[in-house]
Amino acid sequence: MSGTHDEAFGDDGSDEAFADLTDLTDSTDSTDSTDFTDSTHFTDDALDTGLLEEELRQAAAILDPVPAELRRIAVDAFALHDLDARVAELTFDSLVDAIPVRGAEDPPRMLTFRVDDVTVDVEVTEDGLIGQLLPPGPADVEVLSGPRAHARLTADDLGRFTGEAPPPGPFALRLRTGGDVVVTEWLRA
Repeated sequence: MSGTHDEAFGDDGSDEAFADLTDLTDSTDSTDSTDFTDSTHFTDDALDTGLLEEELRQAAAILDPVPAELRRIAVDAFALHDLDARVAELTFDSLVDAIPVRGAEDPPRMLTFRVDDVTVDVEVTEDGLIGQLLPPGPADVEVLSGPRAHARLTADDLGRFTGEAPPPGPFALRLRTGGDVVVTEWLRA
C-alpha cells in the first residue's frame, strides 16, 4: 500500500472496511436489464414530450384561442401596475354581504376597500358614484377602466368625492394622497 493510503486510513484496520466496500460496489448485478448509461432513452422521451406539448399548444390556439378582448384587457391591466401602490382589498360588497331590503328596487351598490389604515367607501348607482376616503383628507382619485383613467376626480378636505358612473366592464380606483398611492381591487360595476 502507498504511504498516502496509510495516512488516510491509519493502522486501525479501517482500510479493510474500505476494501470490503469497494468489493461490493464493483460487483454489480449483471442480470439488471436497465442500462442507465444509454442517454438516448431519456432524450427521446424529452423530445417526445416537447413535441407533444407543441402540438397541444397549436391545437389549443386553433380550437380554443384566447379572445382578442381578453388579451387586450390583460395587457392593459399589466400596464396599469404601480410598483409603489398599495392594493386596497374589497372587504364589503352589498351585492354579496348585505341583507336585502324588502321593496327596494335597484338599491345602490356599496363597496368598502381597505389597506392598512386607509379605507375607501364607495356607493355606485346608475347616476354616478359617491365616495369617501378615511382618514379624511384631500386626494386625487382616478376611475380606471383600462390603461388610461376614465375619469379624474378630486376628494375634498373631508375625503369626499363624486363622479359619473364607472364604465361597463372592470374598473378600479387609484387614489393619490400626498406621497401615497392606493389602488383598489378591480371589479365590475
